[in-house]
Amino acid sequence: MTVSICTLAKGRAAHLVNLVHGLNAQRHQPDELVIAVMQEEAYVLPETGFPVRQIMVGADGIPLATARNAAAQAAQGEQLIFLDVDCIPEPGFVGDYVAQLDRVDAVLMGEVLYLPSGATDAGLDFDRFAEVGVKHSERAAPPTELLGDCSDYRCFWSLNFAMRRATFLKVGGFDERYVGYGGEDTDFGRLVMEAGVPIHWCRGARAYHQYHPHHMPPVHHVDSVIANAARFRDKWGHFTMEHWLRAFTLMGLVQLQDGEHIRLRDVSEDDLALTRQQSHQPYASTATVLAQLESRAPATAAA
Repeated sequence: MTVSICTLAKGRAAHLVNLVHGLNAQRHQPDELVIAVMQEEAYVLPETGFPVRQIMVGADGIPLATARNAAAQAAQGEQLIFLDVDCIPEPGFVGDYVAQLDRVDAVLMGEVLYLPSGATDAGLDFDRFAEVGVKHSERAAPPTELLGDCSDYRCFWSLNFAMRRATFLKVGGFDERYVGYGGEDTDFGRLVMEAGVPIHWCRGARAYHQYHPHHMPPVHHVDSVIANAARFRDKWGHFTMEHWLRAFTLMGLVQLQDGEHIRLRDVSEDDLALTRQQSHQPYASTATVLAQLESRAPATAAA
């Protein structure tokens, strides 16, 4: 089967160049790379042995759901591999996914290791990446077998996943009513589950997440988190991103009023400092911040 790599990008030019270098190093070369570009200018990229197409989706905000759908709809491969712009695929990445999608019609989520700051300064060194990369403490470990069942749709993660293009189109893709940051992944996982498509963790198909400063919980996207949580509730009957909303509540940023989450104040530098990823950390952790907030919250704090 033919295979398309789909990514979406806004800024992060150096990260995207490394992603392309990683694809050039694949033992099983993809048939194409499709990039949904969420900015005005196309990217200047390294030469490749496969076609690269840049689909311009506009520079207004970060339309993640729309961009993923645009990449998938433009893709010509029978298999789709979605990889975020800040990831570098290991040389066996494409081959691992192709081998599994040839035999199962499912959503597959490959391994991800997080690289510390400076790990890519000397270029791509996959042996070193394997030594210094760490697993996210809030994500499942790789399965002992080649595939492991993921029974909770809330664990679906679009950072690194693959599926057959026909199945993606049958499910309907990502719901483009989710605008900005948050919610679209969980919604897609729910759609997949409702359609009866299995979700599996995949041993292999490893990608290395490149370091960049970040906030978790994402206080810099608090408004879109609130709006998208409400969209999810209106569609499925309950909120999603509850751990983020809980943290925002304990921070005094958000309050649940008459069944709706209302932002109470602007995000402060203290909020940013609390949630900011430190340079020695390979990733930001909501669980760490939430534990700090819970430890100092009064027993009667709102859930």
